[in-house]
Amino acid sequence: MGLKDLIVALFQLDKDWTTRIVQAMLVLGVIWGLLGVIDSLMVRIVETMWGTYGVLPLTPQEYYASITLHAERDLFGFAQQVIYAIIIFFTIKLLGLEPRAKWLLNIAFIALNIGMMFMEGPILIINGPGFDNYFPSTSWYYLSPIGVLGYSYYVVSPFFFIGWILNDFFVYAAGIWIVYHYAIAARNMKEKLPVPLVFFLMIILMFMIGYSGVTVADVWDLLSFYNVVPLDPIANQIAFWIFGHAVVYMAWVPAVASLYLLIPLLAGKPLYSDRMGRVAAVLYLIFSNNIPIHHLYMVNLPIALKLLQEALTYAVTVPTFMTFLNLWATAKGAKNTPVNIITLFTVTSFAGSIFAGVTGISNATISYDAIIHNTDYVVGHFHAMILLGIVPAAMAVLYVMIPMMSGRQWFSAKMAWVHYIGYVLGAILFDIGIETAGLDGIVRRAEIFPRYPTIVAAENLATVGAVIAQLATLVWFLNVVLTLVKGRVMTAQGLSLPQLVGNIGLALSWESAFPSTLNVRGPAKVTKAMSGLWGLAILGALIILVSSILFFVGKDYDFMAGGAVEWAWISLLTLGIVLIAIPALKAAKAI
Repeated sequence: MGLKDLIVALFQLDKDWTTRIVQAMLVLGVIWGLLGVIDSLMVRIVETMWGTYGVLPLTPQEYYASITLHAERDLFGFAQQVIYAIIIFFTIKLLGLEPRAKWLLNIAFIALNIGMMFMEGPILIINGPGFDNYFPSTSWYYLSPIGVLGYSYYVVSPFFFIGWILNDFFVYAAGIWIVYHYAIAARNMKEKLPVPLVFFLMIILMFMIGYSGVTVADVWDLLSFYNVVPLDPIANQIAFWIFGHAVVYMAWVPAVASLYLLIPLLAGKPLYSDRMGRVAAVLYLIFSNNIPIHHLYMVNLPIALKLLQEALTYAVTVPTFMTFLNLWATAKGAKNTPVNIITLFTVTSFAGSIFAGVTGISNATISYDAIIHNTDYVVGHFHAMILLGIVPAAMAVLYVMIPMMSGRQWFSAKMAWVHYIGYVLGAILFDIGIETAGLDGIVRRAEIFPRYPTIVAAENLATVGAVIAQLATLVWFLNVVLTLVKGRVMTAQGLSLPQLVGNIGLALSWESAFPSTLNVRGPAKVTKAMSGLWGLAILGALIILVSSILFFVGKDYDFMAGGAVEWAWISLLTLGIVLIAIPALKAAKAI
């Protein structure tokens, strides 16, 4: 394959415009996402190195810059862009539309990614008096009015605010483009929109309403930066948080829409209640953008306002309960549901969203928030929602989308299984670690913290989990590239969406990845599936035993708070779990 062929394959230049623009958004999104992952790993290394050895490998500026860039890149460069790409792809394809006003979406796509570059302070900002070459050191991501002269010790370049405004432009321009095509479709439709597309429409409206607040804050900050207008910090923060909390739903409700799309397909059954799904979509729109004070409980605002915000936050559980009842009832009783990567990521998203949602409800309670406010528990909740609810749903959809767009089957089913097992294991370990640290009182954005054994253990567990999940994600990325370049050509012409999903899922099944388990029945199947793996399981158990001995031997010594014993314990424990998990999963499948 020559260079020209490689470029055509990677960027789908031989495909229709919709596929090309969606592919471009996915490619840039993944690039920003991987950069954000690197930033998060830098943060984890700093906190682990401090806890284990009492040293800081990065300067405070670099540490806080990594936190900010991690959120900017992963939330907006990656998640937001991928969400819009998924919505655009399925809207155009499922409604059978011929896209119009292509120039508007092209401009929006360019504006977003230029804006992301403008936010890259280390690249564009020249050091000088009054400028921070990285980012505000008191924020996990941009938090108005931090970065404005007179309101913060850290002042950023106006490029940062301009980058944000370009991001705002993308949301509205691309949003208007999508709504316009819904309006076109409505003229000729004789039936109601499918429930997933209703959710997609509500999501776009959610983005456009939620971004109204941050757009005001961004323009206000830029004008304040040049002393054109004065700035009220509390009012500015309220404007920002109209977006700031809604961004959770902007990311999570697409996951819900994905579940509404995939679960009926995988179960081979129609949705349990079409009406319940439509009502839930509208309620999500109503309740997602009106709780900015949820994050400002500790600010001196009227108690009545805080109580109202608490009640409105609880109200989000109504469409959530409706959704999970509807989807559970749809899946209940389904026969011969295939077990493959798509199914597993879908189930993981369903279960992970419930867990993460419970931690969110606790956040919404004023009395409880007074205890965990601004701790790593909040970070843990947010990341649980992302890592266990949102990302698995996105991965399930992408495992379907990429073969559909490229016309190529996944290059390696084994790599897909490594991705799933590694990612889920790593995400769980990370979240347990970070929420435990928060419950122990660790303030978020803390490069320096008390080196107590339980805290150090939690921080290191989070780091081990992050490394495992990130390595697994790199395996997925490599699989994507190999699929686009070398994947087996897949015939999709004449196939319905359920048939396509079935064919893709079949290629991602355990049997396709590990054909040694095929055509073996009864006890022989179990024996063959487990041959050569019992030793691996025993080794894993022994490693866990050794890690337990290290824990109990080392816990009474001072160096346990920052020594090699602590690191060895975490590392061996994780390795043991992985070694046992592999045979266990294979045995479960064989049985």
